Amino acid sequence: MLTALLLPLLAASGAPAAGPTWKTLQRGVEYAQVDTGDKTDGAARIHVVRIDPAEASLVAVMASAVDKRPRTAGAWCRERKLAVAINLGMYRDDKLTNVGHAHAPGHVNNAHWSEKYKSVLAFGPKQPGLPTAEMVDLDTPGAEAGLAAYGTVVQNLRLIRAPGRGVWGKQERRWSEAAVAADKAGRILFIFSRHPYAMQDFNDTLLALPLGITSAMHVEGGPEASLSIHAGGVDLDLNGSYETGFNENDGEKAQWPIPNLIAVPRK
Repeated sequence: MLTALLLPLLAASGAPAAGPTWKTLQRGVEYAQVDTGDKTDGAARIHVVRIDPAEASLVAVMASAVDKRPRTAGAWCRERKLAVAINLGMYRDDKLTNVGHAHAPGHVNNAHWSEKYKSVLAFGPKQPGLPTAEMVDLDTPGAEAGLAAYGTVVQNLRLIRAPGRGVWGKQERRWSEAAVAADKAGRILFIFSRHPYAMQDFNDTLLALPLGITSAMHVEGGPEASLSIHAGGVDLDLNGSYETGFNENDGEKAQWPIPNLIAVPRK
């Protein structure tokens, strides 16, 4: 049985808290639960999977490339033998197409680039000497041209721009959140919170935690937000619930089917 790995945001003395205690799931993949210190909700913990892309391969899984049938993240993990999986991004009304640009080797899910979305995750370099995976701000000069060197490119709504600055203003809308981030060491983080946040507050929370986050993108909110972990003795299928104006309750008990994921294969 997995013992919860909880981290206070701040120690009682006000000194910075120690870093999370990471559990190795498989080579290059670690997991921790982080207590955000939110006293209004005892369940306000953030689940974080940290991936070293030099040690663990990232893959994009898209229903549009197979049978066009969405599945829950847990079902995708069972069928595709995935160790961890999170939403690839929000999707259109056809329940197949990512809202931002998305392509993987041999398949284009969405050829269109959204002018509003400024964050890109790219992995699978086609030539030596490039980072195995990187998160790119599209408003950085030359950023889009450099993406041609990667086999998989996914564009999403930006939360945090490099080198660690939240880009959301104050708002009342809140939702459960699934996000993908990068840290100072070039690792990729899958982040999930069932507890609903306004995104400015979520960004502030992430940047205050000792995770070294430099950039982050929103990949889904509300009941569709999902994170599945099936490796290293951990079996979790997490799902969101609350979303202002859509599902204003904490009643969702199971994952919703989703069409696209970013994942790490099980070894």
